[in-house]
Amino acid sequence: MDRISGLPDEVLVKILSYVPTKVAVSTSILSKRWEFLWMWLTKLEFGDSRRYSESEFKSLQCFLNRNLPLHRAPVLESFGLDLGDIRMWAVVAVSHYIRELKISVSHYSDKLNILPSSLYTCKSLVVLKLNGGILLDVPRMVCLPSLRTLELRKLIYAKEGSLQRLLSNCPVLEYLQVALCQLDNMGTFTVIVPSLQRLSLFIPSIFHLDEVVINASSLEQFVLVDRNYDSHPWLIENTPKLRRAYIKVESTDLKSLIGSITSVKYLTISTAAMFGEGFIFNHLEDLTLLYAPEEDLSNLLVRFLNGSPNLQGLKCVSEMNLRLNDENHGMFSWNEPSTVPECLLSSLQKFTWSDYLGRPQDRDIAVYILKNARRLRTAKFVADTRLVPQLEMITESTRSSRASSTCELHFC
Repeated sequence: MDRISGLPDEVLVKILSYVPTKVAVSTSILSKRWEFLWMWLTKLEFGDSRRYSESEFKSLQCFLNRNLPLHRAPVLESFGLDLGDIRMWAVVAVSHYIRELKISVSHYSDKLNILPSSLYTCKSLVVLKLNGGILLDVPRMVCLPSLRTLELRKLIYAKEGSLQRLLSNCPVLEYLQVALCQLDNMGTFTVIVPSLQRLSLFIPSIFHLDEVVINASSLEQFVLVDRNYDSHPWLIENTPKLRRAYIKVESTDLKSLIGSITSVKYLTISTAAMFGEGFIFNHLEDLTLLYAPEEDLSNLLVRFLNGSPNLQGLKCVSEMNLRLNDENHGMFSWNEPSTVPECLLSSLQKFTWSDYLGRPQDRDIAVYILKNARRLRTAKFVADTRLVPQLEMITESTRSSRASSTCELHFC
């Protein structure tokens, strides 16, 4: 230890930067030489407070309350905290020109945490991640000119317009993730951000939402996980660059939502997302259908085959495996389209079925695609090894009835 202590301060601080912050802070008790070295670290991550024992938690909390305001690094690259007085610590972070701030509240109390007003005018902040028992009470004065990434998970919003007031003052925001809190009531969820490129939205099962409004002219990727059974209108407009979408929902009233994403090239969607006829996905090249074994895959599949004339890749993914004695569960008949969809005749090149179950309707769908897809290059079926007999059956039925002579079949 004496030999290490003889190294220059900047070398010792560099060494400390490679160990967990908790370990770096603990070196302060080694000697006077080490007492303040951790205070020069530019990255502080105190992790999940649930990993600390009660005595460790209280001890570290007192230590940081006493020492963190004296931190010596002029600039903090990142600061992650999950314990103590987050308001006071956030003030310290802002005073050190923080670039990345992560606040997670896992120790819930009757009183919600409120962020300091200085955080909302932090010019250096590039990444902000908030999680847990925090009340987002956005002040009148907001200016986050450098913020590019914003993650808000399970917060409580003081007013209906709090979120949009915050977003409207983030001129370079590129990524937004919002996970709404169970039992909350937002009214209208509004995102109007011209610079936004990626948006992820998670809506819990018990949540009151009147409407969703999204206006983002730079939006390229949209992820939606909506577990709420109540229908709520969707207004997604001015998204000419939207190319990727992931839609997993429970509500069946999705005409307004589906009508807003018909320009995408890459789409992953669950079969619960049923919608009416007449939607055309002229730009869609790659489609992934997520389905539960008890759901009718064929209905949604036919609509997409008929409405996606330029589809090149198709993937079906079962979201759960049937037990062997449940092989008759979810029996649906395959109703072939009256005419062969354009994409099967001219564009479909790759077909993949993950967690293939080998039921009669599954085999009918697979055989139909292989029999009609003229440009198909590869067809891959991934199944439980206990379903080998069904794989052998589809192998025999497809060898003599493939529209594409160059199509390679793969069974895993």
